[in-house]
Amino acid sequence: MAKKKKIKLKLGRIFGLLVFVGLIIFGITFVTKNGIGTLKDKTVKAYLSSDTKNVSLYNSEYEQIDEIYRGIEVVKYDKDIKNEDKTYNKIKYNKEVYYVLSDNIVLDEKDIIKEKEKYVRTSTTIYKDTSNKIESYVKKGEKVDILGFDKIVDGEVNRYKIKYNDIEGYVYGKYLVDTKELADSKYDENGIQEYMAKMGNSLGGGTATNLDYYPYEKPHFEDNVMPDEVRALYLNGSVVSNIDSYIEFAKKNNINALVIDIKDGAVSYASPVMEEYTKTGAGNAINDYEDYKEYVKKAKDEGLYVIGRITTFKDSFYVKDHPETAITNKNGEPFKYNDSYWPSAYNRDVWEFAVSLAIEAVKEVGFNEIQFDYVRFPDRTTTLERNGTINLNNTYEEEKASALQTFAMYACDNIHEVGAYVSVDVFGESASDYVTAYGQFWPAISNIVDVISGMPYPDHFNAHEFGISEVVWTVPYTLLNEWGKLVKGKQSIIPTPAVARTWIQTYNTVKTPTVIYDADKVSDEIKALYNNGLTGGYMTWNGVSNLDKYKEVSAAFRKAYNR
Repeated sequence: MAKKKKIKLKLGRIFGLLVFVGLIIFGITFVTKNGIGTLKDKTVKAYLSSDTKNVSLYNSEYEQIDEIYRGIEVVKYDKDIKNEDKTYNKIKYNKEVYYVLSDNIVLDEKDIIKEKEKYVRTSTTIYKDTSNKIESYVKKGEKVDILGFDKIVDGEVNRYKIKYNDIEGYVYGKYLVDTKELADSKYDENGIQEYMAKMGNSLGGGTATNLDYYPYEKPHFEDNVMPDEVRALYLNGSVVSNIDSYIEFAKKNNINALVIDIKDGAVSYASPVMEEYTKTGAGNAINDYEDYKEYVKKAKDEGLYVIGRITTFKDSFYVKDHPETAITNKNGEPFKYNDSYWPSAYNRDVWEFAVSLAIEAVKEVGFNEIQFDYVRFPDRTTTLERNGTINLNNTYEEEKASALQTFAMYACDNIHEVGAYVSVDVFGESASDYVTAYGQFWPAISNIVDVISGMPYPDHFNAHEFGISEVVWTVPYTLLNEWGKLVKGKQSIIPTPAVARTWIQTYNTVKTPTVIYDADKVSDEIKALYNNGLTGGYMTWNGVSNLDKYKEVSAAFRKAYNR
């Protein structure tokens, strides 16, 4: 019996010794991995928090040694640490131990941002939610209360949830600043405000100094590379079914891109978005949706960069379905101009339709870029507006040029999120030293979008524009050389100009004296543009997309102009 007790005692001691050794090994391992003293500390998941994009990191001596972005997830140790008059928390980030001020760490992601109010730097869109749906509009200088945010990228808030008066919604963070003084100030590097103050507003299109010239970062999508020089054929919705012939021509003639209509009065296809916003438009579609997608896919499979063109504020089908969005006559009925009804460029429902159609075209059809045409009010209607014959239905009391620039911001913000570029077509006149009556002003649009596409068709100019003694459409090089100088000047004054990619006249003149635009005339247009540094490429405007005409002038496309 005594012998059994001794054996049990020995086994107990051995077991106790093993437990003791195990605890020592565990302790050594834990301390090695987590640092001395952590056996007593509890840890939790936490987030770095601040009212700015960065949070300061300190060493064990409480000396600042680095900064990292707010919103980063870290491991927080339980105990607060007092040092002089400040309270710190120990954290672990990337397997290293740091200290941060206790005010800069939170347990709930919704508490990451500490801002309570912001001010609007440039007039901007208020969104209903985190989609492209529009709730309202807020003008430059206004204060908004901060309620939350959607996401944080590198410490910066993408969209803030805000309250403005009785409106709640979301605003992109890049349009908000911390103080009223900053919000009211205007970008004035390189004397830009003095330059813009000289731009006239006698035509009623807006005031150049009221527009936004702050720098805008232009995107570069790794999986969607824009060619440095785009050489594009235009295809309307009626000819796209013959895509094989245009692809064959493009590959043989130094063409690397196609501009294909999505909507231009005529509707190219009836998609879900088209059905949602305008059943009349969808009911008049030229192509089957699935067939159209296949045409675009063929072009992309052959290595062509494909641009989808949308006429924006000229659309009789949309007005028929939504007469409340239209420019109206004095009786309140939709106003017809140039054989079409025009939705007002002030109307946000129209913005939403155009951009929803664009997003779908990128995601479902596969376009590399969306090109918005007719981003303007009707031309030559200033007198009608001033005498009350027409009503532009200006809900937010905006200037025309400001509304068009805000639309460009809205389009870029949403289309960039789906990985595509944005271009806008403008009249050649928009490069002049005044804001046009229809609201287009080259610097205001170029500063925002990725590509700006002037339409300086020689037969659209007055016969002796720029003081040229010859009839200008007979001498396209001389004309576009003068026009190119204007554009070059406008591009140079703004901080972040778009790529200048120009529409060239690829049809015989409609004015007299009649001029056949052969390969030499088309080549003269391109040379004049490139000689002024407008080397982003060209697009062939021929409204009927006449392949025989393209073949007739093909020698112009095979030349190298960038050398």
